[in-house]
Amino acid sequence: MSDRTPALDAVHGMLTLLFAGVTLHVLWHAVRSPGAGRRDRVDLVLHCAMAAAMAAMPWSYGPPLSGRAATVFFTAAALWFLLTARKAVVFADRLTPAVGMAAMAWMSRTSPGTAASETVAAAGVPAAHHTAAHGHAAASTTATLVTVALTVYLLGCALRSLTRPMPALRTVTDHAHRAAATNPYGHVRDGAMALGTAVMLLLPH
Repeated sequence: MSDRTPALDAVHGMLTLLFAGVTLHVLWHAVRSPGAGRRDRVDLVLHCAMAAAMAAMPWSYGPPLSGRAATVFFTAAALWFLLTARKAVVFADRLTPAVGMAAMAWMSRTSPGTAASETVAAAGVPAAHHTAAHGHAAASTTATLVTVALTVYLLGCALRSLTRPMPALRTVTDHAHRAAATNPYGHVRDGAMALGTAVMLLLPH
């Protein structure tokens, strides 16, 4: 790819190591939780699939990590996390992985710029060229807004997850965060996943 540079490859390499670590942690957690319920098992499979796909995505030049199949799969995964929440509190907890899956679906989609360029090339007339260019500009603006919204949300989730195991940063009366401090690994994993996904959204891939 023409836009690859040593610096970009270094960043991609670090992200690959991060996502590979997340994948291993999810597998380790699955092995240590043989009695998990059906929903928890599906959650672990989806987390593992996303982490593995994210680890490979920087080095993938085409299917199966991009295109319609991956977009449909990760869109369905995002819906799974939302539709299997039984309570409002559970919904809030499952919103972060749902947004992460949606971000993966967004990154794996076919670039609208490619279709627009093909339309312009096939038209061969100035009027068609102008219409296609205008449509491409609107699509590009929408894509930028969606990317920014996903990135900001995931960065916020990463900050929340990565600081949760640190009692000194929060009030000691917060029982949920005190409990998290005794077993921070899941929160660290989720925070690292959200942070890595946010960075991937901003990088060429």
